[in-house]
Amino acid sequence: MDKLLVVFTMKGCPYCDEMKEKLNEAGVDFIDRDIDEHEDEYNLFVEVTENDYVPSFMIVESPDDDSPKTHLFAPDRDYMGIDEGVNIIREHFDR
Repeated sequence: MDKLLVVFTMKGCPYCDEMKEKLNEAGVDFIDRDIDEHEDEYNLFVEVTENDYVPSFMIVESPDDDSPKTHLFAPDRDYMGIDEGVNIIREHFDR
């Protein structure tokens, strides 16, 4: 099953930089979406999760299917620290 990881980040955010660095070290491919450059997309994410903290991420299973399954994860809602967020990602991609 194909999976796609999209990470919402913000320039100057040390937590965002840390998450991207840990994902790179783990060899996990991801799409980096700056929340200022992709404001409309991020606003939809915030509306659904009711959380506007970064770094946030979504994992899309079977992105090329007509009905892909999407999992949304936001800090302080779904995970408490960068390591926990990265572990969630790794669990999804190690399946």
